[in-house]
Amino acid sequence: MWLPALPTLFCTAAIIGPALATSHRTYYNPILPGWHSDPSCVYITETETFFCVTSTFIAFPGLPIYSSRDLESWELASNIFSRASQIPDLAQTQNQQGGIYAPTLRYRDGTFYLIVTNLGPDVNGLVFTSTDPYDDAAWSEPLVFSVYGIDPDIFWDDDGQVYVSSADNNMIHHYSLDLTTGEIGPVSFLWNGTGGAYPEGPHLYRKDGYYYLLIAEGGTETNHSVTMARSKSRTGPWELCPHNPVLTNRNTTEYFQTVGHADLFEDGDGNWWGVALSTRSGPDWENYPMGRETILTPVTWEDGEWPVFQPVQGIMHGPLPPKHKAKNPINKPEHLTFPPGSAIPKHLMYWRLPDESSYAVSPSDHPHTLRLTPSNYGPSYNASSQTDPITFLARRQTDTLFAFSVDLNFTPTSPHVEAGISVFLTQEQHVDLGIVDIPLPQSKVSRVIQFKTYGQGTYNGPLTNTTLDIPRKWGDKKISLTVQAVNDRTYVFSAALASQPRKKVEIGSVDARVLSGDTGRFTGTLVGVYASRGGRVGHTGSGFGGDKGKKGDYAYFSNWRYDGQGQKVDDDMIVSSY
Repeated sequence: MWLPALPTLFCTAAIIGPALATSHRTYYNPILPGWHSDPSCVYITETETFFCVTSTFIAFPGLPIYSSRDLESWELASNIFSRASQIPDLAQTQNQQGGIYAPTLRYRDGTFYLIVTNLGPDVNGLVFTSTDPYDDAAWSEPLVFSVYGIDPDIFWDDDGQVYVSSADNNMIHHYSLDLTTGEIGPVSFLWNGTGGAYPEGPHLYRKDGYYYLLIAEGGTETNHSVTMARSKSRTGPWELCPHNPVLTNRNTTEYFQTVGHADLFEDGDGNWWGVALSTRSGPDWENYPMGRETILTPVTWEDGEWPVFQPVQGIMHGPLPPKHKAKNPINKPEHLTFPPGSAIPKHLMYWRLPDESSYAVSPSDHPHTLRLTPSNYGPSYNASSQTDPITFLARRQTDTLFAFSVDLNFTPTSPHVEAGISVFLTQEQHVDLGIVDIPLPQSKVSRVIQFKTYGQGTYNGPLTNTTLDIPRKWGDKKISLTVQAVNDRTYVFSAALASQPRKKVEIGSVDARVLSGDTGRFTGTLVGVYASRGGRVGHTGSGFGGDKGKKGDYAYFSNWRYDGQGQKVDDDMIVSSY
């Protein structure tokens, strides 16, 4: 895979600053790059392992749980939500920012507990459990309970009673929960924060004779912040932390903004850490296609005192555990060849529950490919089919600079059927590069490449859509499609014969602000592949709609590659992705 001409010199910790004590190391934020919002983490003493989980809204599989031994090298352990039976109404969730909100992960007596709100057609609280965090199948069907609002936290008091704290109607609600029946108890109202908008994201901790309540407030934009109160009693009265907010980057010029929705955990050496969400946007908060990412900050929490968080930056120093590289780190270069007998890799994602029959790995007539059956509608939102499954499979964009490419073998027998690649934020905001056969008069067909931009995001400039005839010498041959983030503001799309990948033809480019904010304020960009009938449901020409037509319209993707080529950690600094 090629490398870009980087706009900024790569830096290392040795260049950035002097050597630190052996108990502290330099590390870079975000620790979970790309769309990883609302983090919640625990440390497991028995295995000396950290685990973190993040929100996934209407993407599937959902609630990824990541593991690390050193807080730097992370791998996907499992997907907590991996079966349609666990949350079947995700298929009917219309809101592009609906679904699975802000989870809390906790561990007690050998069992992991994940509590979350699902904002689908109905609003429910869910509790998943597992004794094996590395196995998707080990996560239970959820216990369903009547949740108050969003962002539920699960807490065991000294007597073993379980309590939930959640955010609803600008107040933190608190009530008991029976983990056998799902029955909840009477509600207490804990706190509404220090006056910031939308007090939410509560976490309750027991330490040094106090109950500490950590919340987010100020909204999830540039006023986002973390505040804290404490009490000798679980339900108050509450003493406010004298240095609230305990964590924020509001009213600063820092590159990392919108810092908030935090969680606290202690490692095996007695060091405390905070995780939170943040966007790499600077105070302008206009360009942040990867959305809300997970950052890590060291915390000092002396006995009987308030926790003190280090301010969030891209380059941090802290008492990290000894280095321990993950077996399958999330930031390694990716090359998927879809061998016979393999399954779709578990880090790839769909938008809502998929029609599983639309995806086949290494079919017998096209080994080492991913076969897609076009859905009626493409990645775009359509008012007449709000929740129809779309044939779309993707991974997170996890690097400021990256190159993603696939080879496509696609010779449809129906007009207007298309297949290609997409940089996707929501069904209302995405950019596609696809191949389509367009019917012409006198039964002729024009085979074209289409570059289309959907949505505006925070970008106010002109948008370009391009349609080009495929070069005659390319014919029906396999074509390589590529998107590359050449800097933090520009995606460039190109195509080439798969047999001559270096002879790329640039098709179009788009400003990254098109994929920032607006309908995707809570999510982040995905990069992947799609196949679509273009909304022409019921068309009967050229075999369309019959088994023969469907088979002829298959799209075969192969040689899937994703290479991270740089992480921007400050306004003028890019570091290596690996």
